[in-house]
Amino acid sequence: MSDLLRAPAEIKYAEELDWLESVDDGPKPFSWRLSPKMVRLFILGSERADGLDREIGQKWFGDRSFVERSIVTLASDRGLLLIGDPGTGKSWLAELLSAAISRNSTLVVQGTAGTTEDHIKYSWNVSMVIAKGQSRESMIPSPIMTAMETGTIGRFEELTRSTSDVQDALISILSEKYVSVPELESGGDGDGDNIVFAKPGFSVIATANSRDRGVNDLSSALKRRFNFVRIPVVTNKKSEAEIVRFRTEELLRRHSIELDVPPTLLDVLLQSFADLRASAAAAGSDDEKLESALSSAEQIGVLEDAILHSNFFGERELTARALASSLVGSLVRREPEDLAILNKYLHGVVEPRGKEEGGAWPEFLEGGRDAIATLS
Repeated sequence: MSDLLRAPAEIKYAEELDWLESVDDGPKPFSWRLSPKMVRLFILGSERADGLDREIGQKWFGDRSFVERSIVTLASDRGLLLIGDPGTGKSWLAELLSAAISRNSTLVVQGTAGTTEDHIKYSWNVSMVIAKGQSRESMIPSPIMTAMETGTIGRFEELTRSTSDVQDALISILSEKYVSVPELESGGDGDGDNIVFAKPGFSVIATANSRDRGVNDLSSALKRRFNFVRIPVVTNKKSEAEIVRFRTEELLRRHSIELDVPPTLLDVLLQSFADLRASAAAAGSDDEKLESALSSAEQIGVLEDAILHSNFFGERELTARALASSLVGSLVRREPEDLAILNKYLHGVVEPRGKEEGGAWPEFLEGGRDAIATLS
């Protein structure tokens, strides 16, 4: 599947999932393809104590308890809500869970202000309705309904961005485990074509950004249908370095780029984000904070941008100047507020550090200054 721009997890790791399934002798809830222990192992990677004949790489970097609680929730057939700041890996964890449990992570509804009940229930093929009337054949099931019919995992991204009508419709699905289709006739025995029942194994993984609080808050009734797992921003330097390295290696392989990321520059990137987060935490108002969430995902974006720019327009070598230029370009979203914050950081933190420690910091300072001057 090398012709896909971005393969879903079940395709990308198909060989690994096949192997895990072949050696998995643990109990599997419902129609799960892997046992809970193997799902955890697929996501967090194998250890020597697991006694496997091959190594399974870690794919999600975070607290083990978050993954275990997520798996237990889905095994209980309750809905799972992953909530946290943007860029904390909620969607990636949801994709990995769906791939390991159902071997299908593509049954996704994207929550927006324009999402309607049709997107989580069903709609109609108009031409077939005109030709033959309304029937199960002319009905177009939503991704959530398809998950119900197949006993698999459905995903709902950005739940709090959808309206209350859509959220209310989801309450019915999660509690009753069926969808009524009033346009179709009942068979008279309670098991006709006008009701779609969920099969064992069906569940919903929803994600919500904590920064969207107040947009469309979840009702208490919907909250009761979900188990909440809060995913915090990764601040541990070792874990964050592993995340950035993992994603960057994927980028290099995808583009067939042979370019090294010097450990010193990775340290500069990690330290810069740590400094900016500390500054945001100490800020007295939102105007004194960058609009960016300063998440691991944004760190990865900064590094990817610097790598691609260096590969295509530079000397095919990552430099501190390119890294600083990418950081400024990626994090400035409000002018002049964000420019002022980054300029203060460069002069108040990076410049003294460059004089004391040297290394890549003086070049990083120069690159940042030039980038700010360009944008000013």
